[in-house]
Amino acid sequence: MQYKQLTASVFALLMGGAILGQSYQTAIAASTSVGQINNEQRQVTRQVAALLDRSHYLDKKMDAATGKQILGDYFDALDPNHSVFLQSDIDEFTQKYGNSFADYLKRGDLKAGFDIYQRFIERSKAYYSFADSLLKSPVNLQSNETVIMNREKLPRFKTVAEQRDFWRKQLTYQLIGMTINQDEDKNKDKFLQENADKYNASDLVKNETRSPSQVLDQRLKRQYAQLQRIDSDQIVETLLNAAMAAYDPHSNYFAPVQANEMQIQSTLELVGIGVSIQPDRKNPDYTRIISLVDGGPAARSGQIKPNDLIIGVSTEDKGMVDTVGYSTREVVNLIRGKKGSSVTVRVKAPNTPDSSARNVTLIRDVIQQEESGVNHRVISVKDKNGQAKKIGVLEIPSFYLNYKARRAGEDYRSVSIDTENALKALNQQNIDGLVVDLRDDPGGSLDEVAKMIGLFVKSGPLVQIRDNRGNIQVYEDEDKGKQLYTGPMSVLINQGSASASEIFAAAIQDYGRGLIVGSTTTGKGSAQIQLDNLALGSATLTQRKFYRITGGSTQNKGVVPDVRLVNIYEGMEFGERSMKNPLAWDTIRAAPYQPAGNYSRETLQSLNALSQQRQAANAQFAYLSQLNRIRNEEDDKKPVKLDINDRRTFRKNIEAKTLAAENARRQANGESPYSTWTAYQAAQDAELEARSHMKQAERPKLPESEAFVIEAANVMLDAQTANNQRP
Repeated sequence: MQYKQLTASVFALLMGGAILGQSYQTAIAASTSVGQINNEQRQVTRQVAALLDRSHYLDKKMDAATGKQILGDYFDALDPNHSVFLQSDIDEFTQKYGNSFADYLKRGDLKAGFDIYQRFIERSKAYYSFADSLLKSPVNLQSNETVIMNREKLPRFKTVAEQRDFWRKQLTYQLIGMTINQDEDKNKDKFLQENADKYNASDLVKNETRSPSQVLDQRLKRQYAQLQRIDSDQIVETLLNAAMAAYDPHSNYFAPVQANEMQIQSTLELVGIGVSIQPDRKNPDYTRIISLVDGGPAARSGQIKPNDLIIGVSTEDKGMVDTVGYSTREVVNLIRGKKGSSVTVRVKAPNTPDSSARNVTLIRDVIQQEESGVNHRVISVKDKNGQAKKIGVLEIPSFYLNYKARRAGEDYRSVSIDTENALKALNQQNIDGLVVDLRDDPGGSLDEVAKMIGLFVKSGPLVQIRDNRGNIQVYEDEDKGKQLYTGPMSVLINQGSASASEIFAAAIQDYGRGLIVGSTTTGKGSAQIQLDNLALGSATLTQRKFYRITGGSTQNKGVVPDVRLVNIYEGMEFGERSMKNPLAWDTIRAAPYQPAGNYSRETLQSLNALSQQRQAANAQFAYLSQLNRIRNEEDDKKPVKLDINDRRTFRKNIEAKTLAAENARRQANGESPYSTWTAYQAAQDAELEARSHMKQAERPKLPESEAFVIEAANVMLDAQTANNQRP
């Protein structure tokens, strides 16, 4: 869950630059070889430009001024770290296309966008060539020079010499980090082999024989090869997303491949062979199969096993494609296709030559992502009197809806249906309270969230929607007073809770139906329409804003919790408030409604005080707070010295603090502390590896995540006590 991501962010800090700079990752994500422009691409460009010009919520015309803004956003989309383009490139293209860029888009003329992209390719090639040359000779890892890795807010370079100097420093910084990492990996390999009875060393030992320069050189070559394989559809995707980003962060265009991914996320249904994959730990050029979906084509075949390596994919319309060096996304795109069509996967067992590989032909089928939907369970939490209470936990990963199946009149899956079934099951267990977990829930269907609120609220307005002409629609509870769950509840949120999750939390808070616990949400208060009838791909377009029944928007401000818990995203640039061109916060008239309850200011102050006392005494919250502090010790916007000894000292300090935080919580829970950083790393790797092979339902809850659920339950029980003590 998000807590492993938080720990991983600390490890990324420790890696000291082993991850490539932003601009080159974006190069891969954006697009590469400039191919032929086709009529579908021209037509979809005209369609998107017309939609923005006439139908966006802002009613903002796509005129010359907007065109210049889009042009600037396009430069930044390709080169967010301001280290690929020179300032002279920006000046040249701004002078050439700035005043007419909007007109180009409205005509469906992609010449300007592709010309700029061609220059981006030329500059990117220069970088890879420079890196290849630099890495052929020894690189000085002990100097007094400094580098600022995050250049997003800095000006672009005026000269090639300045740019090359940054590239040299950037590569040096990466080599320093990779050298330190390799030293630590060798220590970890030795530890794992010496403790083979405790750890599966064959899966975890890297046994790296390449030098850091060789590893980095091969990584760059792999990325350059990926860059060359990206097609012109993705150039159009990058360009049109830059246009939409000039209006707001949530109007987006998706090329066909990405449009399919978005549909999978919203419907929890895909067509494929039923395997989960990731880059191989020992050699990321290979793609490793982690697990098989029960009943999926791969599992049914009996010829594919977990840990097999995919080295080729052949489809009905293409020959066998050698996928060694391909990204996971590229491999996924080759494997997926239409239901009933065939795909041949070339796989081999680990630690065997490629010549031993076998071809397995499978028929693609619908893969239902059953584990990705609503999950419910019951936990036991003691109240202040020591009496055990049965608390239901409802985990909502997103507000999903298979709208295509619903439109076709077929059986369909949705979050409201799954939640209704979960609540019925929990009610049968006579729970004493309910925690609704919306952490990191990105939102989804507006209709679905309205139905969800109606399961907890007896009657009344649920959310207000305002369009770009000022018309206001009020979503009402339409279940005729039906209230599936009437007991006490709390809603758990964090900075990753967005859109529909914010609507849900706001309504529960406004009705006084339950307590909102956690940290302030993302602040996405806009609603988009889904456009699936474009000439190419699909899009979302912001046409409405939603408002609480009290009249306030959640836009930008988000939902502020009644009781605050540790914010695992503290200090991160994350959420609506850190995005480009967000819509403004505002208010409309409140909708008439009858609160179900209320919590006085004094009660909320008391609940916060009690919660803070528990959090201060809780080893898991203390651990997460310390990780926040450790993660924020390094700022990539500040100069870093290019001295490996200086970095080692910094790393040792971070490692010591991280290990101390981990051992403190282990000792508080009666567990033995780790003797060294190496032992800690080995245990972390082993745990992550083991969890990756488990089904989601089989994975034990992470204690640092479960602490939030338990605290949300405690807050709810405190509130019940406070209510019972009222005169």
